[in-house]
Amino acid sequence: MIPRLSEVSPIQAKYLSFIERLKASGFLGDTNPDYANRVVHSTDNSIYQILPQGVIYPKNIQDIQLLVSLSNQEEFQDIVLSPRGGGTGTNGQSLTDGLVVDLSKHMNRILEINTEEGWARVEAGVVKDQFNKAIKPHGLFFAPELSTSNRATIGGMINTDASGQGSVMYGKTRDHVLSLKTVLLDGYLLESSPINDDSLAKIQSGSDYSAHAHRIVDSIQKSKAQEIKDTFPALNRCLTGYDLAHIRTEDGRFNMNSVLCGSEGTLGFIVEAKVNLLTIPTHAALVNIRYDSFEGSLRHARKLLAAKPTSIETVDSKVLGLAKGDSIWNSVSEFFPQHTGENIQGINLVEYTGDDEQDVTEKVKILTDALDILAKAGGSSAIGYTIAMGHENVNKLWAMRKKSVGLLGNAKGDKRPIPFVEDTAVPPENLADFIMEFRAVLDSYHVQYGMFGHVDAGVLHVRPALDLKDESQEPMIREITDKVVALTQKYNGLLWGEHGKGVRSEYAPAFFGKLYPSIQQVKGAFDPRNQLNPGKIATPFELGADLLKIDSVPLRGQFDRQIPLKNRDQFKEGMYCNGNGACYNFDPNDAMCPSWKGTRDRRHSPKGRASLMREWLRGMSAQDVDTVRASKEAKSSHFLISFLPRLKNTLAKRRGDYDFSNEVHDAMMGCLACKSCVGQCPIKVDVPEFRANFLELYYSRYLRPVKDYLVGSLEFMMPTMALFPQPYNWIVRRRWVNHVSSKYIGLTDNPTLSTLNLKKEMSRRGIRLATPLAIESLSPKDRSRAVIVVQDAFTSYFETQLVLDTMETLSRLGFQAYLAPYMPNGKPLHVHGFIKAFNNTARKNLDMLQRLSFYGLPFIGIDPSMTLTYRAEYTKAFSNSRQVPKIQLMQEWLAQKSEHLIKQPLMCDNSTYHLMTHCTEKTNAAASIQDWQKIYSILGLELKVENVGCCGMAGTYGHESANQETSKTIYDLSWKEKVDNPVLIEKLVATGYSCRSQVKRFDDVAIPHPIQVLLKHLREATVD
Repeated sequence: MIPRLSEVSPIQAKYLSFIERLKASGFLGDTNPDYANRVVHSTDNSIYQILPQGVIYPKNIQDIQLLVSLSNQEEFQDIVLSPRGGGTGTNGQSLTDGLVVDLSKHMNRILEINTEEGWARVEAGVVKDQFNKAIKPHGLFFAPELSTSNRATIGGMINTDASGQGSVMYGKTRDHVLSLKTVLLDGYLLESSPINDDSLAKIQSGSDYSAHAHRIVDSIQKSKAQEIKDTFPALNRCLTGYDLAHIRTEDGRFNMNSVLCGSEGTLGFIVEAKVNLLTIPTHAALVNIRYDSFEGSLRHARKLLAAKPTSIETVDSKVLGLAKGDSIWNSVSEFFPQHTGENIQGINLVEYTGDDEQDVTEKVKILTDALDILAKAGGSSAIGYTIAMGHENVNKLWAMRKKSVGLLGNAKGDKRPIPFVEDTAVPPENLADFIMEFRAVLDSYHVQYGMFGHVDAGVLHVRPALDLKDESQEPMIREITDKVVALTQKYNGLLWGEHGKGVRSEYAPAFFGKLYPSIQQVKGAFDPRNQLNPGKIATPFELGADLLKIDSVPLRGQFDRQIPLKNRDQFKEGMYCNGNGACYNFDPNDAMCPSWKGTRDRRHSPKGRASLMREWLRGMSAQDVDTVRASKEAKSSHFLISFLPRLKNTLAKRRGDYDFSNEVHDAMMGCLACKSCVGQCPIKVDVPEFRANFLELYYSRYLRPVKDYLVGSLEFMMPTMALFPQPYNWIVRRRWVNHVSSKYIGLTDNPTLSTLNLKKEMSRRGIRLATPLAIESLSPKDRSRAVIVVQDAFTSYFETQLVLDTMETLSRLGFQAYLAPYMPNGKPLHVHGFIKAFNNTARKNLDMLQRLSFYGLPFIGIDPSMTLTYRAEYTKAFSNSRQVPKIQLMQEWLAQKSEHLIKQPLMCDNSTYHLMTHCTEKTNAAASIQDWQKIYSILGLELKVENVGCCGMAGTYGHESANQETSKTIYDLSWKEKVDNPVLIEKLVATGYSCRSQVKRFDDVAIPHPIQVLLKHLREATVD
């Protein structure tokens, strides 16, 4: 909702007027002046927070030309425009109090790929990994490697001149830019590439911004050659942005791209790039060297450089320890063998690549032989190594290294490692001494820190741990930064080695010295009114405008400290988001985050929702609302007493009265509650948890929709509904019933009940209910083989056959299986914010389970989502009051019985099946996926895990009418391709009830559960 002009400040009124004029001029993209979009774009991956006046999503180049043309009109010449890509910057580069112009939503097409000549044309919003995925089939890749490559855009990479792993061999982004298209502030579309002097003279003869800029830059390059040579350091990570040292190519051509690359949106809108592509090395190997001293790893890196590896990356013990507590560890633990007494303080990851396998192998052997000699001689800091051969294994270790940025933000406590001095660059030979002094500076402030980075390039990312909610710690930002700047100067390095300048541009005048006025001239030529991302890198000389300063820009901590501690703690699952943007992962085959992938709306991401939650809590605190007390009151309030106030607020909402809570509510309702964020976010942001708490409070002020009550009561109604399955199914299958339900209730495509009655089938098949009497009668031998299957509403009543098949399979495998009495689990209640009802339901369920747990038999569940509720929602709800029994996923328990399974007379035909996993299981119990493979392998079957993301159903999310379109979009992103594959369809298995339901719904295909395939082969073995 756009606030009424009478409610806004004169500045806001001008921006709203600008946006309305832009829309009237034929702008095709999206314009979002709403508060929620502004809040979500007020942060990046830095410590800063600046609220923009609105967010613009242009659809094409013409939209951007309309935008800048309007900004040239006299009344709008103070409008600020700031380009933005993935928003992963660590220095506030894309933060602004003006208009954010986000090029990632619509301008993300790969326009052309020329495999013969090895180049491609892309729009600025293309994500790096998206690009590499498209060109990989051609054996090509775009070289600059980033830890944020799955969400960083090519435009963002160009604007920060990004680089990372392997830069010694592959250089920086600008080294791969062949030409750029840039919309200048006068609307001119500049197409820049290296040109000869005749072409340069022709351009300079014009009268537009481009001509003026070419004249200025050419003049500076010629007249200031010696000053440029003296000022710009000869480093692998040489200065980014306005790079006067590389205006002329080695063959003498003029190259404006050296100015534009790294300019952080301060000179124009880079909208398209032609980049060169390299051939993917066919062979890769990585030596993972462990050290008992971090200093030792740094000093050894100097010697390792002599072997000319593709790259050397260093990780310290702090990051390594955090990785061990993350899901990523499951994929790399094999490369970190457990040795008694080994104290790893750092690792060096040394990679070799090439097209000759023997050559790569020989290089690895030379290195490992040298390491073996060092170990025998003694006195070395290196204490061991492992080798990863092949791209697949090498990439596992690089994935862990890439996650370092996010992992550091997940340190325990309020002091979290934060970026503000994190990408210094010094000559590699100076790195160890520099880092030792750097550490001494941090130690003098008694702060903890983590370190990782590119030792081959002399760049180490250092993140001191501060709590900026504590006002007394704020001054350390200035004090530490000033000392680190002095250190980099002492060691002939740079403060800005990799991640750009942004807010840290205040150090530019001192660094450039007498050359800084020339830098200002460049800025003034492109942006004479200082409208483009002002305050960064340079300001026009004529205006005398100031650069931003590191301690004058609002900090996130300053906003968060306005929230009382108890309110922050109540919503702690969202308070520590550091903006690293891992949830913006473009990959459709990755479970994180389906609502973001299905909408491309940043509000519908864990980062977006966490930002909105922080701002909502701040707003509540400003109104003296105690959210903890409000939650207690919501739990105890009587429905009839609170009905009239909630009705009043609901009617006001329908009239259009503004309440920020409604914007937050819209973002929360788009969440699938799949919990992929919990498993994959390095900070462990838990949207479903704080969403449930928010909904409880929200619906204490507004009326709930009827569908929520129906969904919440579903588990309780099912036993009664199951007595009359045919009448119920006949009703829900009527098209007119579905229409009425969809339009007036908000539920669509309601699932049908199983026509099998579980109680009757149990009696008929001799399946035993888990009761104290039944368990006490077991012999010791039977007790050792006994297991209790915990029911859930969805499989028991919608997929009764699966429950029966599970019991039969366990019996045929020689286990004594009991079925626990049915009790509602409460998961749907929690998802919809019925916290009081969830706690009561869970408590009753726990009473039953605890009575059974007295006998010491293991519990297993069938549906991943419902089963994992016990180790997530239940554990949080009852952490201080009672023990939650351990309830394993079926495969987790079966995999522990390998010795028993080996003895089973199962004669299989070596069939290969393909597993589609539930996203909650995939991200929150990652190791259990391999358990299914282990079980299948023992029983003579092969099981391949298909790489898919979320199916889009997620419990009842897909059945809610408002979500139907997004649900199908998510399904189409990865699942549909697999289901439509005629080679796979007969061999697909899926673990989640939701997933199987979604496939049935959209493709009318029934996919079995993995246990049902085992039963099929068990039955065949019996017949044989």
